This record gives sequence, structure tokens and C-alpha cells, in this order.
Amino acid sequence: MIRLTLCAALVAASFGAHAQTTGSMVQRDVNQQQRIDRGLQNGSLSTREAGALEREEANIDRMQSKALKDGTLTPQEKQRMARAQDQASRDIARAEHNGVHGDPNSASSQRLQADVQRNVNQEKRIEAGVQSGSLTNREAGRLEHGQAHVGRMEANAAHNGHVGAGEQRRIQHAENVQSHRIHREKTDTQRQPG
Repeated sequence: MIRLTLCAALVAASFGAHAQTTGSMVQRDVNQQQRIDRGLQNGSLSTREAGALEREEANIDRMQSKALKDGTLTPQEKQRMARAQDQASRDIARAEHNGVHGDPNSASSQRLQADVQRNVNQEKRIEAGVQSGSLTNREAGRLEHGQAHVGRMEANAAHNGHVGAGEQRRIQHAENVQSHRIHREKTDTQRQPG
């Protein structure tokens, strides 16, 4: 009996490591965006490296958007997204420790830092909406699609290692649109099925 219980506990623990809810998935987005932001702030990430990581995060956001389109997450979708997030986590760690350093005080880095910090805030708002039930999975999926769009814009702007003022204005406009969408979705009357 003890062996059976121990085996069941081990199986549950192994599945629990990859069993993601919409809320935990978005929380990982928040954590990874914060790591990118800290890397820019402390110089362990260059603007170009952060742009590449933003592209990877945008791809994950797009995967999440597609997976949540029907309002549910299948075990296969959860596992695929957990693997993608695990890979992104390893890529962030690798970029932070590869010996390439950025100048956190450069205008370009400052612009990207502001944009990445805004991503953190937007993802936190989405996560809070999912946790409170003010966002359905479908709504969260649509919002992740918007996050993917902003992330691609940031990645494209930082691709050459320089984020110009005009590029930042375009990104900020897209972030403002996304912010309004988040507010609208969180305050509509749809609720997560209980």
C-alpha cells in the first residue's frame, strides 16, 4: 500500500511540474519578462540579446493565444507551452551569462527597459484578471495575441541593437492599444465558468 501511494505521489508530482493553468502560464510570462528587464537594467543583457528574447516570448504568447482560442487548454497544449517556456528560461539564463554585456544607461537600453517593464505590467494585469475570474480563457487568449504583437515590435526594433525614439513611439502606441483592450476585457460582463 505504501509503495502504491508513493508511486501515485511521484506520478502526480511529475505531471504537476508541467500541468499549467492559464493563470500559472501567464505568471511564467510575468517572471520571464521581469528577468529580461533585470538583465537590461544590470547590463547582463544587451539590447540585441533582449530583442531576441522578446521574439521568443512573443512566439510563446502567440502559442498561448492559439491554445486558448477555444477556451480550454488540452494536456498536449499545456505540455507544449511548458516546454517552450522552459526553453525560453534556459535561453534567458544563457544570454545573461554569455559574457556579452549591455550598457543599461544607453538611450536604446533605457527605451527597451521601459517597454519591457510595460510588458511586465500588462502580463500582471492579464494574470490578475484570470485569477479573479474577470477574464475568461478566450479573453486571455485574445490578450496574449496582443502581447505577441507588441513583443514582435520590440524584437524588430532591438534586432540591430538600437531602439530609436520613433520605434519606441510606435511600440508605445501599440502598448496603449493593448492596455485599453485589457481594461475593456476585464470590465465586460463575461465571467469564467465556475
